[in-house]
Amino acid sequence: MIIDCHVHLYPGDAIAAPAAWAEGRGEARWAAMVGPRAGGGASLQGWADFDGLLRDMDAAGVDRSVLLGWYWETAATCAEQNSFYAECVRRHPDRLEAFATLHAAAGVEGVRAELRRSRDEGLSGIGELCPPAQGFGYDDPALAVALELAAAWRWPVNLHVTEPAGRAYPWRVETPFLELMALAARHPDVRFIFAHLGGLLPFFELNAAVAKPLTNVSYDTAASPLLYRPEVFPLVAKAVGAERIVYGSDYPLRLYPKLQAQPEFARFLSELRGCGLAPAELAAVLGGNWARLRGGV
Repeated sequence: MIIDCHVHLYPGDAIAAPAAWAEGRGEARWAAMVGPRAGGGASLQGWADFDGLLRDMDAAGVDRSVLLGWYWETAATCAEQNSFYAECVRRHPDRLEAFATLHAAAGVEGVRAELRRSRDEGLSGIGELCPPAQGFGYDDPALAVALELAAAWRWPVNLHVTEPAGRAYPWRVETPFLELMALAARHPDVRFIFAHLGGLLPFFELNAAVAKPLTNVSYDTAASPLLYRPEVFPLVAKAVGAERIVYGSDYPLRLYPKLQAQPEFARFLSELRGCGLAPAELAAVLGGNWARLRGGV
């Protein structure tokens, strides 16, 4: 089974007019990141509606996708996306699951209420969050409450991680790695997923002092073709174990912008199949690890 644990989807009006949609909600960061690249290059952002996602999954043999929220700048946009995802899951629970996103500006009780509402509507995790980009700290009390609920409900939590030595891009926000590690240590019962191969944090786990607080952390492969050569995958598997890597694409990003006009899953899956992982490791990364992480779901 192939399970993509890092997929994004947006409402039709956001796809039709992303700049206007973002302006109406105070989401300048998202607008900048999905817009044209500096120098006038085409955006890396591709677009897909609900039906297009399912068609692309079928074309590549992806059995199930996990819809992740985005690190919105307002609590209202978080709630709007959570409601949109609840409807997506209702339409196709056999193919989709979805995570709730949140903003600490809602306060402790507001975050608690939104997560309970999201759970009642069928959502089953938290993320993708990026507190440094959203304007609150990893030590915010509202985030702590969210993580306490995640531990109690056995919800995975996906956190965006920026690679420390990568290229510049609009609205890039660095990840404070020591604060991120401290967060994982404070919440040992939470099943964290650090996105984008954790900004290559797995290699720092060769230091025992780094590895110790990260035993509850898995790493997803989202957007890796934009960042790293394919040999990164067996190297990460050697550093932390293939059982801690989960396949995520970051669909509908165009991961191969020189080769790919529209979003799709197949090219990245082909790269993973040819990267040098052993067959058992590949099967674990493509679905087995996620099924285990989700408790057999």
